Amino acid sequence: MQLSELFTEQRIVAKIQAKLPGLFYLAELDSSRAGKIGMEVGSLREKILIALLIYKFGQENVETNIPITEPEVDVKLFGNPISIKTITGKKLGSVKIIWTVDAEQALRFSQTYIPSCDTILVQLNWGGLGWMFYFPCQIQVATLKLIGRERYIKLPKAGTNPRGVEITTEALNILVNHPQVLKNPIEWIREATEYNPYGRWLDLWERD
Repeated sequence: MQLSELFTEQRIVAKIQAKLPGLFYLAELDSSRAGKIGMEVGSLREKILIALLIYKFGQENVETNIPITEPEVDVKLFGNPISIKTITGKKLGSVKIIWTVDAEQALRFSQTYIPSCDTILVQLNWGGLGWMFYFPCQIQVATLKLIGRERYIKLPKAGTNPRGVEITTEALNILVNHPQVLKNPIEWIREATEYNPYGRWLDLWERD
């Protein structure tokens, strides 16, 4: 329940709406080369959102040392596991549950998967309106049972390079419209800023 405070406390909601676009923009600048954004931007966005949890709830209540073997969990808040996901676009598409290049592993996962943690999903929509969602675990489980695995889980197409198992667009639309799901609207505006991705490392080199 503590996670819901990010969506119900007006002060923290206002701070998220004001700061998140700028922080995510810095993450893009930090992971860009020759005008193209690298895959590492996802990890930077995750760290920004985990830092938000630390800011709001205190370092002692946020566990970040999560084993890489955990397929869904990115962080724990007061001992409760949380998955953090981001998606870019005006419309919601499918979202990764796990990354894998093994087609057999993906199939096995899809046959046994049951949502095991709360989820924070941030929809980026540069130049327009996006959202930050909170999906409680029990609502994810209920949606899976409602529509079934075939409609909830999307496997990579045969013959392609499998990059993971996804939640389908249909399931995601059911989740975002669920009456018990909390969400914050966010205006995704890029403000021009001077940023040197090598600056902090240069500062460290220059120290005695």
